[in-house]
Amino acid sequence: MSGAAARPDTGDGRLAAHPPPAPSPWRPVWRGIVLRSVLVPLIVLAPLVTLPPSADHRFNVYANGARYLTHPWEMAGQAVRSVPPYLELGNFRPLGRIVEWALDTVAFAVTDLSGLPANVALRLVSFAAAILLTLAGVVLAECVVTRGRPFAGPPSLIAAVLPFAAGGSFVAAGRASTTVLFGGLYFVTAALVLLVAAAAARTAGRIRLGARPGALAVALGGALAAFNEMAYLALPLATGVVLIRARMVLGLPWSATVRGAGARFAGLLWAGFLPVAVPVRAIIAQRCADGGCYAGSDVAVAGVLGALPHRLTAWVPPLMWQRAAEGPYGRTLGPALLLALLALLLLVRRFHADRPGCDAPDRRQCWALAATGLATLVPAAIMGALNAQVQQLAAAGWWGLGWRDSALTGPAGAMLTVALLTGLLARSHRGARSHRAGMLAGVLLLVVCAAVGAAANRDHRAAAGSGRSAYLHDRVAQEIADFDRSPAGNARRCALRAEFRAGLPAARGGDPVELRRFDRAVDAATARLAGRRFCAGAP
Repeated sequence: MSGAAARPDTGDGRLAAHPPPAPSPWRPVWRGIVLRSVLVPLIVLAPLVTLPPSADHRFNVYANGARYLTHPWEMAGQAVRSVPPYLELGNFRPLGRIVEWALDTVAFAVTDLSGLPANVALRLVSFAAAILLTLAGVVLAECVVTRGRPFAGPPSLIAAVLPFAAGGSFVAAGRASTTVLFGGLYFVTAALVLLVAAAAARTAGRIRLGARPGALAVALGGALAAFNEMAYLALPLATGVVLIRARMVLGLPWSATVRGAGARFAGLLWAGFLPVAVPVRAIIAQRCADGGCYAGSDVAVAGVLGALPHRLTAWVPPLMWQRAAEGPYGRTLGPALLLALLALLLLVRRFHADRPGCDAPDRRQCWALAATGLATLVPAAIMGALNAQVQQLAAAGWWGLGWRDSALTGPAGAMLTVALLTGLLARSHRGARSHRAGMLAGVLLLVVCAAVGAAANRDHRAAAGSGRSAYLHDRVAQEIADFDRSPAGNARRCALRAEFRAGLPAARGGDPVELRRFDRAVDAATARLAGRRFCAGAP
């Protein structure tokens, strides 16, 4: 006789079907976490949706978008062909360039499909990348602090709070901040770093890794070496989180830690990374020994110690608020702050309803999250401090200034903040009532920081859009999106081109590179969208 339980007879000769399994009560809690991971970054970044394009964004979205919109498969071939000339400039990022071109193409496609100006489409793409980064931070935190299989049960309270803390890091802290410049690329890169580390943390505690995950780790290591310099940070972070989860959360001995699947996964990442990264960096060091390479990739070891305190603290919200408008903070107390605060308080209400369904972390889990935040923050800050341009800004006293490392130091600072908050209010050291009240007060403080960040972003947009150059590029984006084929439309566009040329320092007495870039980019865009040149009378 079978050991299975007999199903009851319904009385008409038919057996009753098995009752459906009861739904997991924690699934709505996870949906609330995902909702906050989407809406908090959007609320904070919303004031920047019309931020004028700057630097290479003024041209790349048109040139790359028009080139690859209908032939996206050409990106791979062009990335391979671009390796030799970029190596001469001290740059090796073929996979990173594919991602950058793809994001430009998506932004251009939004312009083509919806008629939105390219500057708005660019911001929408970067907002989506910020959401991805927030979700990646939640995934990493959950993979580190969970003692069982991640995402197989109720979420940690850490995961429920983290989106509020992460939202406060998306501040336009200067023109070089990733929130302003190349946000899509660097937010995606930072999300990649965090997700690779999460994959490594997930394998910690297992005995066997398996052939397929091992081969994937080797391939992933090689891909990280060909992505960009920030992606390199995935290797030390993955190694660190394996040790953190195995030792601090799971309590494994050193022998089991170094022989387990997590250590093998991290080792295979390095095995795929080093054969690509070491020769490439040697070639770059040789070709750039006498200077003359891309300044953004310059490495200056001598000034690291002076710039490191700036990079370690650049994620702190009050310092970023001060930099948001490139000047003293103090103009954000207005409608933008109130609107952001009201929108965020609605999400706090959902958090308060979901909180009983979350697992409260103990002190060991909070320490593990803090260690993960430091393992993310310190390498990213060192990477930023190695740059000669950043060292000059640090010497000038620009505390809180954003740079490429901000895409990682922001989530790292959020993890540190949440670790401190949940560690101080750990339930094992607090009564139930004081725990609830303390967590709600802490979340409200994070919400206020995020709301002020949204208001600071409004300040940055207002300051950035007040110049003549910003107005010019806004008008160019609008003319491309709403192409007017009439003689009056052509006259307006030619006037914009003439204004752009007049604003170039080298415009008198020659044909500057900037003007040629402008012509190629806008002509490619209007040829793709309208079949005509931007200015019919241009040379």
